[in-house]
Amino acid sequence: MSRTVGGEKGWVTRADRHLEVRKAELRVRVAGGELYAEEHGAGEPLILIAGLGQALWIWRWSLPALAQHRRVLVYDARGTGRSTAPLEPCTVDAMAEDAEAVLQAAGVTRADVLGFSMGGYVALTLALAQPARVRSLVLAGTGAGGPGRVPRPPEVRAAFAEAWGLEPAEFGRRTLPHALAPGWPERNPERIEEILAARLERPTSYEAISAHAEACYGFYRAGVEVERIQAPALVVHGDADRIIPVENGRMLASRLPSAEYVELPGRGHDLMLEDPEAFSRAVLDRCRPSRP
Repeated sequence: MSRTVGGEKGWVTRADRHLEVRKAELRVRVAGGELYAEEHGAGEPLILIAGLGQALWIWRWSLPALAQHRRVLVYDARGTGRSTAPLEPCTVDAMAEDAEAVLQAAGVTRADVLGFSMGGYVALTLALAQPARVRSLVLAGTGAGGPGRVPRPPEVRAAFAEAWGLEPAEFGRRTLPHALAPGWPERNPERIEEILAARLERPTSYEAISAHAEACYGFYRAGVEVERIQAPALVVHGDADRIIPVENGRMLASRLPSAEYVELPGRGHDLMLEDPEAFSRAVLDRCRPSRP
């Protein structure tokens, strides 16, 4: 598949309570449209790849800490946020090509790659397809698919199925608690409202969610030969994850040739929302820019 890669960059001053660092906006040309991307901070490059149906808003609470130390690239995947690229093709392989297109548009030849949930599948695929691009991996709340995959519990699948088709606000309100540790939403009602409001700024369509889910199912069936990945990796997982149960993270870390595993007790799936401080600290402590 041919792709035209390019970027238009202009510095924008953005001062809100989440992001008080200089921001560059990039429009990354890919087949059929554009991906919207942003660049924050300075230093060695770190690209963040979000999960199923998530736009770059998901990094809002962890990005400031990361951008104090690194040049951070974030982007809206196909079907999310401000990206106009069509959903087709929507496979994990194609998403890995999109991530590479963002790196090319930013003039980055090699980067640390952080993939969360579905973004972890993309990061693993990128590391196999373009190993020279990947200095190291941070794999959060994710797994390697294949026959050993542990699926989410039946009650969580049922909750998402029952909410399917509702208005975006109600769908988010009913499903978000399952992506967080039990009891966390009740203890943090104001944060829940902030997160729900962020989701609704540019809600992801059901069509895009379905396309992303189908890409994930294809990845689950095929699995990935993580044993061939030579880049050093940090695998971080919450032990109360009900979306991608923690057994998947443990298996992934055990299979990677060079991996460090960090398990966060009492944390759910959306680590960067639930505990952005611990999440950012884990990334910065182990994704060191001095590594050759």
